[in-house]
Amino acid sequence: MMSKRISDKMEKLLNNQMTMEAYQSQVYLSYGSWAEVNGYPGIATFLYGHMQEEREHMFKLLKYINERGGATKIEAIKAAPANPKDLGDCFQKILQHEIDNSKEIDKIVNLAYEEKDWSTFSFGQWFVQEQIEEEALINDVIDKYNLAAGDGKGGNSNLYDMDKDLATASQEGDMPREEKI
Repeated sequence: MMSKRISDKMEKLLNNQMTMEAYQSQVYLSYGSWAEVNGYPGIATFLYGHMQEEREHMFKLLKYINERGGATKIEAIKAAPANPKDLGDCFQKILQHEIDNSKEIDKIVNLAYEEKDWSTFSFGQWFVQEQIEEEALINDVIDKYNLAAGDGKGGNSNLYDMDKDLATASQEGDMPREEKI
């Protein structure tokens, strides 16, 4: 049996985050299905891809907890929220989910710093960077949506083009420090 190298408080936060990542996956699955049945197969493909990425984050947390001698607790996840009223609402809700997720990651990193748990602090930095990327990506999608929707009435050819573009869009955002002049 492996000795435990994370505090009980950290173990609880990491388990909570693992459950949150599972919930995030459910949100993307739900919204992807909503997009698909509402005639946006490209946006659905994009959202389904993000669903899988959130599952990978969940598994990354599970492996870390186990490798540090903790015990993972697989808990029930709450149901995904109600369907969005339109694409703009969908993207705004996704952005808010990502912002909320960032705040929870910050709690892990802050506790790791307080406890001088440098392994978890380092592990948490990957998630901090990932959340910067996630928020930038969704903000970029919202900007594209706003341009495509034009006067806000939607249903125009620009939304059709946006839908096609998102079908093959990267699941990763650009990091500001990686930009070249």
